[in-house]
Amino acid sequence: MSTRSERACMLCGIIQPSKRFQDDGCPNCESLLHYMESGNITECTSPSFEGLVALGENNKGSWVARWLRIDSFVAGLYAVKVNGKLPPRIVDHLENNNVIYRPRDGSAED
Repeated sequence: MSTRSERACMLCGIIQPSKRFQDDGCPNCESLLHYMESGNITECTSPSFEGLVALGENNKGSWVARWLRIDSFVAGLYAVKVNGKLPPRIVDHLENNNVIYRPRDGSAED
């Protein structure tokens, strides 16, 4: 997979072409990050990510999906690690909406 046009959402980790984020937003996070309205694509997605996990339609029993915390997300390709963090103003917006942000860059501790 070429990562020249693909980006990973920093909140959920889904990988899509930049154009799809621009046209359709994120299938998991659009209601929170408003990619299509705000133009937050470059701030809330990253072209730098590691590893790929293919998540199918029936993912409830997948230990990998639970481990990556993507078991309630739509089917698609997800990054194991997404380099970068959301800007502080976006994190504040998420906290105001009762969403706990865990960076997907490996820096979050359980």
